[in-house]
Amino acid sequence: MTPARASDAAQARLAPPPLVVGIARTLRDAGFETWCVGGAVRDALLGYAHLDWDLATAATPPQVRALFKRTVPVGIEFGTVGVLDADNTMHEVTTFRRDVKTDGRHAVVEFGASLDEDLARRDFTINAIAYDPLGERVYDPHHGREDLARRVVRAVGTPGDRMREDRLRALRALRFAARFDFEIDPPTWRAVLDSAPHLGRLSRERVKQEIEKTLQQVGRVGRAMRLWRDSGAFASLVPALANISEGTLLSLEAIPPPANTRSDRAMQRLIALFAELSPRDAERALRDLRFSNKDVAWVGSVLRGWDALHSEMLVALTAYAPPTDTVLRRWAGITGRTRARSVWRLAAARAAASAALGLPAPDARVLASAYRRAMRVAFRDPVEVGDLAVDGHDLQSAGIVAGPSMKVVLSRLLDFVLEDPARNVRDQLLARAAAIVREL
Repeated sequence: MTPARASDAAQARLAPPPLVVGIARTLRDAGFETWCVGGAVRDALLGYAHLDWDLATAATPPQVRALFKRTVPVGIEFGTVGVLDADNTMHEVTTFRRDVKTDGRHAVVEFGASLDEDLARRDFTINAIAYDPLGERVYDPHHGREDLARRVVRAVGTPGDRMREDRLRALRALRFAARFDFEIDPPTWRAVLDSAPHLGRLSRERVKQEIEKTLQQVGRVGRAMRLWRDSGAFASLVPALANISEGTLLSLEAIPPPANTRSDRAMQRLIALFAELSPRDAERALRDLRFSNKDVAWVGSVLRGWDALHSEMLVALTAYAPPTDTVLRRWAGITGRTRARSVWRLAAARAAASAALGLPAPDARVLASAYRRAMRVAFRDPVEVGDLAVDGHDLQSAGIVAGPSMKVVLSRLLDFVLEDPARNVRDQLLARAAAIVREL
């Protein structure tokens, strides 16, 4: 296929940053054929902004490093060198290559390949489009632009071969289909289904990364997780989610996509994904996926609050009378002040899912109003034992012996204060504690 000059409309979108064009020009002036490739070209043609412009070149890694002052050996054995531009942004420059051997995840590559051979080893046609930023030409031997127009994810060449070469491609197909709201080409989908039983070859870290990318990048994340379920990916990789319910999938749809990778919406989506499991089973699955201890602890603690409250919350919020401030304070005490927001967001997502399924659910306006009140009382009023105006030392000084009875006294004092925060006064609490001891 002869490279085609980009149309005016495509050219307006295919506009790599000047510093990227400068890298390409340096390589081209040194006699090395160079093209922009990969996700940046795909996203530009779709009209999405993309900051990570990668290049493929005939230059070998040593030749690339000799041409640029500042480089990083990102993956020399695979032909990739990171070139730092004047703004300290790194761009991956990879030598044209062909695969000579693969074990289903890692490939042994050989340099000296042509651009055609390099594009032929890529996963999907929409990722196998090259753009010449100097000549403003598009090279698309696998008809990726047609698949972009048709909104289809289709493997390059024989789908089964592509999946056997790298099992991660099956998960990437699911993510791209959900992210761009594309369909998966039927032969490619059959190859994904055939690949599912072999996904155990992937490292747990790579599976975790793919889940995180999906939660961070995909708008219709419920559709992505439905594809994981229907393809058998969950059965192979996260058996606890093999039969994930439509309610959970629809609740994921109710959580907006994260604004960035640091947004807590991605964490909220992770919580929602595991919400139908017991807290202990969710923690076990997350540890198996190599999530950090911090993330595991946070998800587990939120789900414990949800597990303790969700039935009561949804019934109370569906009722005609809104919950009182006393009830909201008690709920915040059960979930913990810092986790209350996450539990309420999960409640909102599950309510939206119930409504979508035609089941009884709180009115969205009622829930939103209760959420605002709940946040006010959670961060304004005493809701935890640590918020009381007395502590264990105060009670011991008043003659109350440390031990189980003291825990009962503190718990009852908290109930006393939850009813009326104005009661959180030291002398009043000590008097109430003495009365509780006499009752005991």
